Amino acid sequence: MANSPPIFPPYRGRFAPSPTGPLHFGSLVAAVGSYLEAKSRQGEWMVRIENLDPTREIAGVSGQILNTLQALGMESDSEVIYQKQRYKTYQAALAVLERQHLVYPCVCSRKEIADSTITGIDGPIYPGTCRGRFLHDQCPGARRIRTDNRLIQFRDSLQGLILHRLHSDIGDFVLRRADGVFAYQLAAVVDDAEQGVTHVVRGRDLLNSTSRQIYLQQLLGYPTPSYLHLPVVVNARGEKLSKQTGAAPLDVSDPMPQLMMAIRFLGQAPPAELIGSDVGSFWKWATEYWKPEKIPQK
Repeated sequence: MANSPPIFPPYRGRFAPSPTGPLHFGSLVAAVGSYLEAKSRQGEWMVRIENLDPTREIAGVSGQILNTLQALGMESDSEVIYQKQRYKTYQAALAVLERQHLVYPCVCSRKEIADSTITGIDGPIYPGTCRGRFLHDQCPGARRIRTDNRLIQFRDSLQGLILHRLHSDIGDFVLRRADGVFAYQLAAVVDDAEQGVTHVVRGRDLLNSTSRQIYLQQLLGYPTPSYLHLPVVVNARGEKLSKQTGAAPLDVSDPMPQLMMAIRFLGQAPPAELIGSDVGSFWKWATEYWKPEKIPQK
């Protein structure tokens, strides 16, 4: 008798940090938004560690991230997934696209691509220099996906209707780097499908990635989740708050002020006295009174 496919709840969300440094306030906003969207709908919330690039991962940070989330009252409802353990799964998905003759090797340097005179929504567009190259097992270089100019459209729950034509707006993009590291776009799509993710809640800085991911979902026969892209936290210079811009790590010794700041950033109005409660009381209130329609677009 064949194994029955897994039965997933109607709502499955996820939070997918990269272990390049400890969680900061920008990370907390994304975690809180995704957690409350899931829990307010009686759904599941999962944690996935996006450690695709071993050169960027800092030893011990994955465990630190999980400990921080636990101290803040957020625990994954299923086993934590580590992307560096899933290269064979990504390779299998890449092979499906290769059999459709949609993948080609690219040996262009970063400078050659940066010198492209074609500009899209994310900067220079790859000009297609290697599109005619023949793909074989020992072929060097990165692996790019051929795009076309079909209209990719989706309605983001917060940002509204988004329309892109990949070939002219983004261009052929990398699925696996020349050093063998798989790209975020492919790995996220494969993992979301395998984990049964129904709703993706993440920062607005990833909004332009969504069209690429929907394109891959269509080619691989995966369902497309619902998307909600949260406003991004910026510093005093208007830069996205990140490890690269010197964001301070979260202080889990006193979690309530940070949780209150995060939920207020997301447009919610917690009562002032909530700051004197414990983490459990915070989540009870936040889940009951969560209003996603109050989240600001930017």
